[in-house]
Amino acid sequence: MTTYAYLGPSGTFTEAALRKITTPSDQLVPYANVTAALDAVRNGLAEKALVPIENSIEGVVARTLDELATGAPLIVSAETTIPVSFALMVLPENVDKPITKIATHPHAEAQCRSYIAKNLPGAEMIETPSTAAGAKGLHDGNYDAAIAAEIAAEKYGLKIVAKDIGDNHGAVTRFVVVEKPGKLPAPTGNDRTSLAAFIGIDHAGALLEILTEFAKRDVNLTFIQSRPTGLELGHYHFIIDAEGHINDPRVNDAIEGVRAICEDIRFLGSYPRVGAAN
Repeated sequence: MTTYAYLGPSGTFTEAALRKITTPSDQLVPYANVTAALDAVRNGLAEKALVPIENSIEGVVARTLDELATGAPLIVSAETTIPVSFALMVLPENVDKPITKIATHPHAEAQCRSYIAKNLPGAEMIETPSTAAGAKGLHDGNYDAAIAAEIAAEKYGLKIVAKDIGDNHGAVTRFVVVEKPGKLPAPTGNDRTSLAAFIGIDHAGALLEILTEFAKRDVNLTFIQSRPTGLELGHYHFIIDAEGHINDPRVNDAIEGVRAICEDIRFLGSYPRVGAAN
């Protein structure tokens, strides 16, 4: 049995993704936000955590990137993806009542803008830590409606009044399994290696220098995102995902090349890669 922390409450897309990769004997423990879920691993309350890292429409989950890059060290050991479909839900007794306040996560709101503008233009949008938190708040009587996964309606006894309301029907979210540093998954031939590269004070050509280390070794990058370190203006780091495993000579050499030109790097894991269809 493995204890997993995840972005809760119960009924989130994260829980749905987690149930794809766990067994009935595993213990799934919801936490209020990404930081709390990752801290559960750091503090020994859970062996692993599952958190969202990237959405095909809205892009990165900044909180996850920042926690991995600057929090107490953790590594990614696996990833999974799920298609994301949103539903509008209300309390069963309020199906015919006007909707003036809708609760949901900002990413969900952004992915349902066209539906909201067309059907509920006067509704106030209330930001919640997760879509399931909005559904739970609706159940508790705090809002008129919520936008969440259909599973949340089942969890909290809500009535779905509109399904698949997202602007893009092919949306996918990628999640990562995170744990304390330890033994790496063995190379599979279809792996991803993640790292954070700290460039110190920004200067002309800094990103090109990093990219060149991978390009000259023919290592493909699948993801790169700049984030401020939080120290002062001009201090940035890059989150980088490269195809291949750290034990692959070309990937290892590229990372050592990056290490030589950066102020610091943090290895974030090598793990099997999955496609959007998985």
